[in-house]
Amino acid sequence: MIVTGGASGIGVETVRALAAAGAEVTVATRDPATAEPLVRDFAAMPGPGAVRAEALDLADLSSVAAFTRGWQGPLDVLVANAGIMALPQRHVTAEGWELQLATNYLGHFALALGLHTNLRAAGAARIVVVSSGAHRNAAFDFEDPHFVHRPYDRWAAYAQSKTADVLFTVGARRWAADGITANALNPGWISTNLQRHIDDETMKALGAMDDDGNIIEQPYYKTPAQGAATSALLAGSPLVNGVTGRYFEDNQQAETVATDDEQHVGGVAPHALDPQAADRLWEYASETIGQ
Repeated sequence: MIVTGGASGIGVETVRALAAAGAEVTVATRDPATAEPLVRDFAAMPGPGAVRAEALDLADLSSVAAFTRGWQGPLDVLVANAGIMALPQRHVTAEGWELQLATNYLGHFALALGLHTNLRAAGAARIVVVSSGAHRNAAFDFEDPHFVHRPYDRWAAYAQSKTADVLFTVGARRWAADGITANALNPGWISTNLQRHIDDETMKALGAMDDDGNIIEQPYYKTPAQGAATSALLAGSPLVNGVTGRYFEDNQQAETVATDDEQHVGGVAPHALDPQAADRLWEYASETIGQ
């Protein structure tokens, strides 16, 4: 199994859960040294699966290509967990891609395409994509996905990237004949370094920080281990054998909820499950990454 961003936050707990169940897990991260404590922990344990770390920068297509070239043999599970959120200013990659879309979606799309042969070789492989409830706030803007012409909005950029993540799993139905399933999930509210780009005033406005700069753990917040539970379920449970193109939260398939329905705090927006949008996005992403 591969877990991107598996050296911090819910990624670490996802790796722990899968390796403890016997999986051989590769932590794909920009700085493999950050995963060394996790690698050492499992190396010292009798019985559980092995953990190793490899370099991967999802915002750099050459890094993605190097990672996929280096992968040998079948791949049973790809957990697309890495992500960034709410960059205050617009940042672009060398290709001119808005950084949240590049990291959260395009990089993972390129990674999955590059590993398609390995996933197919497994016979019954799974792709697990960590999205967010924020996807309800924005459909994918095919006219200006990188905020070249419209004013940059950090939350719209994040929401769009998370909608793209869900649409990727819907579009991946084309791989069902290869024995590959793909599902997305919302891990819930969790305090991790994902929030590192959010300024203190915004954190206070969200009720996530007090006047002294201390993080406020709301009653509905989950621990990182609880946040990783749905990822672990989709990666390893026989309960979801053959299930594909769905969106989960709290270890259950989520109901479809209108974007203007403020009575529901969870659920998946119709725009994220639209098969036509999913196919259009697949074509857009393929052209964008040169595949």
